[in-house]
Amino acid sequence: MKALASLLAVGLLSACSVGHLPENLSRSMMNQDSPAVVEAGAPAYLLLLDALILTYPDDEDYLLAGAKLYGAYAGVFSSDPEQAKLLADKAMNYARRALCEYDDDACTLVDGPLDPLLAALESDYDEDDIGVWYAFAAAWAGWIQANSDDWNAIAQLGKVKALMQWVAKYDPSYDNATVQVYLGVLETQLPLSLGGQPEVGRQHFERALEITQQRHLMAKVLYAKQYARLMFEQDLHDRLLKEVLAADPKTEGLTLINRLAQRQAEQLLASSADYFE
Repeated sequence: MKALASLLAVGLLSACSVGHLPENLSRSMMNQDSPAVVEAGAPAYLLLLDALILTYPDDEDYLLAGAKLYGAYAGVFSSDPEQAKLLADKAMNYARRALCEYDDDACTLVDGPLDPLLAALESDYDEDDIGVWYAFAAAWAGWIQANSDDWNAIAQLGKVKALMQWVAKYDPSYDNATVQVYLGVLETQLPLSLGGQPEVGRQHFERALEITQQRHLMAKVLYAKQYARLMFEQDLHDRLLKEVLAADPKTEGLTLINRLAQRQAEQLLASSADYFE
C-alpha cells in the first residue's frame, strides 16, 4: 500500500494550478530540483487554496486543486500517520465535492456497487471526462493508502482500479503515463497465489517506461519495489535502481518526482542484500 503514496506527487502535484492563478506554478513545482523547497513552500499554497475554496465553495477547479495538493502532501511529505490521515481526508472531501459539482450522477455512482459504475463509465462518459475521474481516483487511492489499517478502506481499491483502467483505455499515456504506474502498483499488491496479477503489473510498468522513454524514474523504483521484490528477482531489482541513480532527473514535468525516486532508490538498494538473502 505504501507504494501508492509515491505516485501521489506525480498525478497530484502535477496538476495543482487552477483558475486564474499563475499557470506556471504547478509546472515550476514539478520542475523543482529540490524536494525540500516544495515541502517548505507547499503549506502556504494549501492555505491559499483553502481560502479560495471558502470564497468559491462550488468552484470545481479550486476543489480539484485542493484535493490534488492535499493528497500529494499527505502521501509524500507527511511523516506522521495521523496527520497523513487528516490531510488525506481533506483531499478526499475536496475531490468528492468536485466530482459532485461536475456531475450529480457520478457522485452517486462512486458510492454504489462496482457493476453500475462500470456500466455508466462505458455508456455515459468518454475522454472528455478523464480529468475529473482521474483526479478523483488518485485522491481516493491516497485516502486508502493513508487508511491502510482499515480493511473497509482497502476493500474500495477495486473501484480505484476500475477508474484507472477506464482512463488508460482512452489515454494510455495520461499524466506522463502515471496512470500506467498506478495500474502497475494495483496489480502487484498481492502475489498470484492470493489473487494478484504481477505479470500484468509488470506490463504496466514497462508501458510507462516505454511511453516516457525511460524518463519516469518513479516508475522504475516502483517496478523494483512492487514487482521485483514480490517475485524475488534481485538482478532486476538492483538493475532498475542503479539505472535510477545514474539517470539525469531533470525531465520536463517529472524533475521533482524523479528526485524523490532517486531518494527511494538509494534506500531500497541499500537494503537489497538483506531483503533477498
